Amino acid sequence: MQVRVYYEDTDFSGIVYHANYLRFMERGRTNHLRLMGAEQQALFEQAEAEDASFAFVVRSMHLDFLKPARMDDVLDVVTWPVAVKGASIMLAQEVRRGADVLVKAEVRVAFISGGRAQPIPKSIRTLMKADLIS
Repeated sequence: MQVRVYYEDTDFSGIVYHANYLRFMERGRTNHLRLMGAEQQALFEQAEAEDASFAFVVRSMHLDFLKPARMDDVLDVVTWPVAVKGASIMLAQEVRRGADVLVKAEVRVAFISGGRAQPIPKSIRTLMKADLIS
């Protein structure tokens, strides 16, 4: 997914403010689901039929900031699944400018229902194509 860096994404020196990479990566995870054919509205409707109090939440993130992005850069946010375990999915993400990797991230997303971690329901795993990941 491509993102252009705007003035609002930068600090006073024209470099992307570190917290804005989180926003870029959030969009990348959403777009990843869309590219896999799992539309978010369909996910929500299916899950609400099973349990109205579900949510996917970021459980943990590990970030490595390698190089800065600057105003007007066009960045690629690349997302891929690494592992699926009962109640969570581990994703890897990179923010790139051309061949340069600017930020690397490992993101664990957990499925919660009723305020507690729960196994990801089969219907959601199927929509997300999670069973294809080992």
